[in-house]
This record gives sequence, structure tokens and C-alpha cells, in this order.
Amino acid sequence: MKNIAVILAGGSGSRLGADRPKQFLSLKDGRTVLETCVDAFHQNEHIDELAIVMLRDHIAEAQALLPASRFPKIKYWIPGGAERWESSKNAVEAIYLVQQKIGFPEEDINVLLHDCARPFISQDLITRVCQALEKHEAVTVALPVTDTIYVTETTRQGEMVVDVAPRKMLRKAQTPQAFRLLLIADAYEELQDEQKAKLTDDASVVLAAYDENIFILPGEESNKKITYKEDIN
Repeated sequence: MKNIAVILAGGSGSRLGADRPKQFLSLKDGRTVLETCVDAFHQNEHIDELAIVMLRDHIAEAQALLPASRFPKIKYWIPGGAERWESSKNAVEAIYLVQQKIGFPEEDINVLLHDCARPFISQDLITRVCQALEKHEAVTVALPVTDTIYVTETTRQGEMVVDVAPRKMLRKAQTPQAFRLLLIADAYEELQDEQKAKLTDDASVVLAAYDENIFILPGEESNKKITYKEDIN
């Protein structure tokens, strides 16, 4: 099997309040979020290739940060879309076309779709995802929910609690979300754009298209998502 890691770095980072996309912001060690995230996958022995999905206007800047001499596993530079699902779809389609052209069997390719905003992913988690793909066609990473979750409804009096979600059944999704290439490619092809626009991650796309069982691996608290300034370090 060939494992291709897709780093989704197409966001603008508007919620961070920075003057540039958060993937170019520096962490404590001086490296950018993008470098840190890409390096984690690049050094893992189970990852064969990498694809970087980036807003078109920032691809040149990213390529300067990630030269081929340091990151030879990077084989794809893919323009991102306006929405996250478009970025994932662009990546899946580009990988499918290239692998088909070189004659590598599509059924023997896995893609691991990972948010660049989660740069602190461990080697152990990447390895566990790749190992799980040996038995499962769809794998996601998640953490148990420890807080009580309210289901609410907005009324004339304001927002009201109408139910309490069953905590034992809830999980907080992380990435990577990983799939056989054919499965995720077909799922994106199956759904209409209006359907995909309502979905928030790649696992949701697969569920909506095929009601496919998705194997869940325990995530890590350290695999946090950088959303606000206080998340940087």
C-alpha cells in the first residue's frame, strides 16, 4: 500500500486575528506551523508521499519554506478551494489522476487528510493511523467528550436547553482522517456540491455518500487545533 499524506493548509486564519494565514506564523522553536506539520509526516516511515493544499496566492511562499532538498516526499502542490471540502476534493482528484497516469493501482493507495492547523501531531498517532488502514478502508481520530453537551433551541425568550446529548456516544473529531483513495474519491463524486457544503469534514462526506463504517482511533490532547492566538504554543 502507498500512504499519501495530504496537508490541508488553505485556510485564511481569520479567527486567529493575525495579518497573515496561521500556517505561516511561528511557533516557540521558530519554525512555522506549516513546517512543523509537514515535517511530522515527512519523517514518518509509513508515509510515502505528501501533498500540500494551499491558497494559490501563497503556494510560492510555501514552496520557499519547504524546498525539495529538505522535503523530497512532497510530490503535489494543489490549489485550495473556497471551502474546506473543496480543498479536500481538489487533493483527492489530483492524486487520483496522477496515480492513474503512472499506473499505480488506485485500490492500493491510502490518503491521510490532515489539518495543517494541527501541527503537534505525534509520530505514534501517524503510525497508528497507517497501521489501522491495513485493516480498514476508513479511519478517523477522535477524543471522548468530557463535558456535558446541551442541545439548544432559540426561542423568543432566548436560547433554551431542550435536551442533553448522550456523552458516552459523543467524540471530538481530530485529524488525520484516512481512507482508501477509491472510497473517498467516489464519495466526493457521489454527492452534490450543495450536500458537501453542509458537511464539516471528510468522514462526514463518506458517511453521507455510503453510510460507511469508520473505524475510530483514540486521538491525543496534544493534537490540538490552532484556532486562536492562545493556541499557538
